[in-house]
Amino acid sequence: MPEKAIGKYRWTIVTLLFFATTINYLDRQVMGLLKPVLEKEFNWTEMTYSHLVQAFTSAYALGLLLFGIYIDVIGTKRGYVISIIVWSLSAIATAFTGGTFSFGAARVALGLGESGNFPAAIKAVAEWFPKKERALATGIFNSGSNVAAMIGPPVVTFLWLTFNWRAAFIWTGAVGFIWLIFWYRFYDSPARARQKGLSEEEYQYIHHEEGEEATTEKQPPVSWRKIISVKQSWAFIVGKFLTDPVWWFYLFWIPSYFISTFSMDPSKSWVCVSILYTVASFGSIFGGYLSGWFMKRGMAAHKARKTAMFIFALCVLPIIFIRFTHSPWVAVALLSLAAAAHQAWSANIFTTASDMFPKRSVSSVVGLGGMAGSVGGILFPQAIGMILDHFKVLGHVTLGYNLIFLICGFAYLLAWIIMHFLCPRMVRVQFKD
Repeated sequence: MPEKAIGKYRWTIVTLLFFATTINYLDRQVMGLLKPVLEKEFNWTEMTYSHLVQAFTSAYALGLLLFGIYIDVIGTKRGYVISIIVWSLSAIATAFTGGTFSFGAARVALGLGESGNFPAAIKAVAEWFPKKERALATGIFNSGSNVAAMIGPPVVTFLWLTFNWRAAFIWTGAVGFIWLIFWYRFYDSPARARQKGLSEEEYQYIHHEEGEEATTEKQPPVSWRKIISVKQSWAFIVGKFLTDPVWWFYLFWIPSYFISTFSMDPSKSWVCVSILYTVASFGSIFGGYLSGWFMKRGMAAHKARKTAMFIFALCVLPIIFIRFTHSPWVAVALLSLAAAAHQAWSANIFTTASDMFPKRSVSSVVGLGGMAGSVGGILFPQAIGMILDHFKVLGHVTLGYNLIFLICGFAYLLAWIIMHFLCPRMVRVQFKD
């Protein structure tokens, strides 16, 4: 069916999701970008800062579980509204804290609120896109996390230098309320949005695939007990648990890796990190495109996803050779490839949830998998710290990073193998009410 005939309203939806994800990651990174300033303001130690990071991550993990089922109950539109109001108010409230305890409380609230972003976004994609376009749509909105990492440093630094550190939290938090105006104006379920601009042809195109149920306004959610009783859930959960922590490692340790390994000035390390996130943005979009390209050429959905994910798992492997380089720019190239491959993998693994589960349970499944990934993101740093501390005592910090990169390099292949044996054909689940 020609694009002109079916309309393009669904791409308006993915644009909204892209900006929401950008705002989500922008708000969460303000603390990290202002770390030196906040340490002086509140007399933090490194241990205090690590506890604040763990508090945010723990709240984020719990929130994913809760928001997952909650969004399936109340719907995507209202679920997203509640999520962004909570995290925007929490970001703004951080500016008015007067001590470590109140600052930590604001970070916990931020983690709870921000956890609603991905369950709501993936559910929105499942509602608005046919299977062959879902990975691309996911890759596009997920690239917002990389855009936030690129624009965050100059934006936050400008606000801090022009006003003060409190203004950085206020203004970045306030952007969420601007987004809400557009969300209220343009988003609704496809069943209702036909009144606003969604054509009948586009509605039929979204739901034309065999086995795809039409989106309705009232769809009873599925209980956690039923969801965790099927192996498809565990394939998604294990895949997220093994690979999400690698991304957390890139976020929190790569700048210090360049500094400690190549004796690089901190200001120059940010250039390397910016390049990495720029490349990762393209990886996110290409990853979503590739599986859709396979499907358009006749490949079954499960085979297209697995083929694409296997390719991206292989693309991560070269990171294990970073131990042999003495050039920071070769390291940038290897890390950029690995980060782009992760984002491409992420676009596809998220889409497997909507491939294997009915739309009324997608948010719950994404919440469970996201929580597993966040738990891995809490546990893996402990292992990283132990490894780096051990080799630091021996005077070989670089060897510690080499071991960590070896783990990261094989994590995706291990995840792919487990997912394949749990769900060889990714058979769609049919829940009985």
